[in-house]
Amino acid sequence: MNTNMPHVLIVDDDDRLLDLLQKYLIENKFRVTGALSADSARAVMKNISFDLLVMDLMMPGESGLEFAYSIREQNNSFKDIPILMLTAMGESQDRIQGLEAGVDDYMVKPFEPRELLLRINSILRRIPTDSTLTPTEALLGVLRFDLERLELFEGEDIINLTSGEAKLLGILASDPGEVFSREELNNRLDLNSGERAIDVQINRLRQKIELDPKSPRYLHTVRGKGYVLRPD
Repeated sequence: MNTNMPHVLIVDDDDRLLDLLQKYLIENKFRVTGALSADSARAVMKNISFDLLVMDLMMPGESGLEFAYSIREQNNSFKDIPILMLTAMGESQDRIQGLEAGVDDYMVKPFEPRELLLRINSILRRIPTDSTLTPTEALLGVLRFDLERLELFEGEDIINLTSGEAKLLGILASDPGEVFSREELNNRLDLNSGERAIDVQINRLRQKIELDPKSPRYLHTVRGKGYVLRPD
C-alpha cells in the first residue's frame, strides 16, 4: 500500500454506509480505516496517524459533536486534525455547534459519494504540506513515540526508556529516513566513551521497539554509514 496516500478515518454507526464509503474512497486512492463508534475511533487513533476524520453527528453513546470537542481539547498530534461531520439534520444550530467544536465542514445526509470525495479533497488542499515540518510523533507498529515529551507509549502505557535511549530515539525520529553516523550521534548525545557506545545504545533501543531485535523492522544499520529509523 502506498503510504503517501491520504489516510482517512470514517466513524459512523451505520455499517452499510461505512462499508460503501470505505470502498469508494479506496477506489479513489485513499487509505481508509473505519470505526463504528467514538470509542472505537479513539482506540484506533492511539496507534495510527490520520490526515482527516469523517464522522457522523448522531451516534449511540458519545455523539460526533462530543467527540469533536474532546479531540480539540487534547494536547497531542490529533488536536488539529481536519473534521468533516455527517448529519441527517440540516439545522443551522447544529452547524453552529459543530463549528464551535472545531468541525471544518458539514455534509447533510443523504449525499452522493462523489460529493464527499470533493469535500475531502477541498479540505486536504487547505492543509500545509511542507515536508520540512518537524514530526511530533513516530509510529512503530503498536508503539508511539512522542518527540516533544521524548516518551514511548504502547496504548496509554509508557515504555520505560533511559535518558540516553530517549534522546537517541528522539534524534533518529526527528528526521526519519535520514542516516546518522556514529560520530554524529555520539556528538549530539555528548558521549565521551567512544563511538561504540552508540552501538550499545542502539542494541538496547532495539530490545524495546522491535519484535525481533536481530531482524529489525524500524531501526536499521546502514553498513559503513551509521543508523536510520524508518517508522510506519
